[in-house]
Amino acid sequence: MRGYADDEFAFLYHLHICISSHLHIHYMKILMVCLGNICRSPLAEGIMQHLVKQEGLNWEIDSAGTGDWHIGNGPDRRSVKVARDQGIDISKQVCRLFRISDFDYFDLILVMDESNLSNILAMARNDEDRKKVKMLLGDKPVPDPYFDDAQFAPVFKLIEAGCKEIIKQYSH
Repeated sequence: MRGYADDEFAFLYHLHICISSHLHIHYMKILMVCLGNICRSPLAEGIMQHLVKQEGLNWEIDSAGTGDWHIGNGPDRRSVKVARDQGIDISKQVCRLFRISDFDYFDLILVMDESNLSNILAMARNDEDRKKVKMLLGDKPVPDPYFDDAQFAPVFKLIEAGCKEIIKQYSH
């Protein structure tokens, strides 16, 4: 014979399943990586933060570079502008260098091109580290817009599409 406690448990369990199916409870930590952490990866960080907030996801997003030229600086002014034009503020980000401990902290490390992929994989300590590293656009690179002002808007769109695909893959 079922008692009140059994019915209450069943109700609460059903409620938990219903809430869980509508809310994205999974906590994920993603690191975006490019060469200098001033153009592509700050855009990727800002775009992904914007999209996960819209989706109600509990994800932590950060970015880093493989080169140390811009440590402590803000993103490139052109990245800041193209993001701002789309309603995303990346102006307060601070460039930093990728560090080995990022393998321990982040669940997924998304790089922008083959050079970044090679650099990060060279720092991996084991297969577990290597499994976390992927290119944002699968097998396609995100071009570096640094030397061509006209490439910032198209690069924004590529990164946005990549971020949407990552959300689709990892949120359901």
